[in-house]
Amino acid sequence: MRTNEIFMAIKTDFPEARQEEETGAVIIPKESLLKITQYLKNHRLAFDNLHCITAIDRAERVELAYTLYSISEHHGITLKIYLTAGEENVASLAELWKSANWLEREVYDLFGVIFLNHPDLRRILNPYDWKGHPLRKSYSHPEVSIKPRL
Repeated sequence: MRTNEIFMAIKTDFPEARQEEETGAVIIPKESLLKITQYLKNHRLAFDNLHCITAIDRAERVELAYTLYSISEHHGITLKIYLTAGEENVASLAELWKSANWLEREVYDLFGVIFLNHPDLRRILNPYDWKGHPLRKSYSHPEVSIKPRL
């Protein structure tokens, strides 16, 4: 199924969804994420795989992109949500797809997005005592002194 056909199926039941012209990604409100992803997994579209979650810090907001794939139907889609600065939290998808567990932990660790009801939201790449989230534009990198070996 083509991206536009998948979008139209989503739009029928979720009129708040819109399609990004240049990429074809489906943009949805963060409040609809859980409901729409449950629909996509259990609907005839059969999105049985959460392949990736990525984030982009745009200073005034954080964009999350979820790449979903249907192994049985051989089609994929990208969902995007926008998180307003200061409100970087969204529902966890760990109950729907097991892959969300580590993907959400990575986005939390690097961008500081809080995934509500996540079963184990802790750092996955940085040490547990690391301060801040290194891929945020507001992050100030600590001074590192490298001494050459002679």
